Amino acid sequence: MSQSLYELWTSAAGNTPLEWVAVLTGFACVWLAARESLWNFPVAIFSCALYIVVYFQQALYSDSMLQIMFIGLSMYGWYEWLYGGRSKTELPVSHTRRWEWLVCGLFIPAFTFGFGYYLDNYTQDTVPYWDSFTTAGSLAAQFLMMRKRLENWWLWIIVDIIYVPILWHKQLYPTSVLYAVYLGLAAYGYWEWRQALRKAESSSLLPA
Repeated sequence: MSQSLYELWTSAAGNTPLEWVAVLTGFACVWLAARESLWNFPVAIFSCALYIVVYFQQALYSDSMLQIMFIGLSMYGWYEWLYGGRSKTELPVSHTRRWEWLVCGLFIPAFTFGFGYYLDNYTQDTVPYWDSFTTAGSLAAQFLMMRKRLENWWLWIIVDIIYVPILWHKQLYPTSVLYAVYLGLAAYGYWEWRQALRKAESSSLLPA
């Protein structure tokens, strides 16, 4: 009985110190992104590097691969936020373009079923299609975030809702709780970015 309680406690407290560092830096990078801080990118790169190991150890191969993609997208997003605006100025918050919605709408189901099939048949992934969907949704959300599109937060909310039970099922309890917190941060990020967009739109209507 005491052994069972010990195992439950150690699982709830985190499988490894590595996971806890990844959790804390993951929280920090989303908080910084919600605040439109450029520091979210270097923190995100560090956190993703840790999660490559954490997810791989739990046979979440799609999510492990996702972290590698996130590192590349974060590097590009860092540049975009700094110089993606007019005349190489800082990129402002804006609405998602129609062609971007189209790209996301085609990419998410194609990736989900295509990569999900691979995970289902050639790996030990126990939730292959859900794993693949959260990967596809996260990539789409990150694509919109690096272009500073307001609606990226909508996608993050959907992805976070699905991640919570998947990560709990995989006994990554601190990370599961982190994604529950991400839900609140995503709502906060949407509110913050919407305020920034409204302020920019109001300023543009003022006479010069």
